[in-house]
Amino acid sequence: MNAVALLALCTLQHMGPRLDAAPVADFRPVALLAAADTGRRCPRAIEYSDSYGVRLEIHRVASYATLPLFVGEFALGQSLYNHPPGSSATLTAHQITALGLAGLFGVNTVTGAWNLWDSRHDPNDKTRRYIHAALMFISDAGFVASGASAPGRRRVLNDRAAATTHRTIALTSMGVALVGYGMI
Repeated sequence: MNAVALLALCTLQHMGPRLDAAPVADFRPVALLAAADTGRRCPRAIEYSDSYGVRLEIHRVASYATLPLFVGEFALGQSLYNHPPGSSATLTAHQITALGLAGLFGVNTVTGAWNLWDSRHDPNDKTRRYIHAALMFISDAGFVASGASAPGRRRVLNDRAAATTHRTIALTSMGVALVGYGMI
């Protein structure tokens, strides 16, 4: 039985007789009678607050702002990786862009987790929402690890593997985040 028929059944069950209404000639669709015999429960209305909508809009805007930062961070990081230790301006821009990404991911983590909690009773797309959240939390952890593994100027020259590890963690985290973005 489709959702419209079930909703119609629930509406008819809860309406009761109306004195001002003209009698309808035995309006009893077969699908509605079959549903009444199955014992299925009426669907519950799920109401979201206005705050949910505001958080969702903040989440979306921060998500769109993250994508250009990914591109910039990759370009700056690639420049530093190809020409160690890189110029002071490039390193500073890389660090500022990384802080911008951290801020946006922080905003998205808070707004996304809060809205995930508020939507926990909504069965629509529940699996997709939880997979998206898991991918984004994994990406968050990857970005923290990437920041922690970032080599300093002197270390880049002496230990090329440190730069490679930092780059690998950062690109993997970006990839996981992009898969999470793509599914929503």
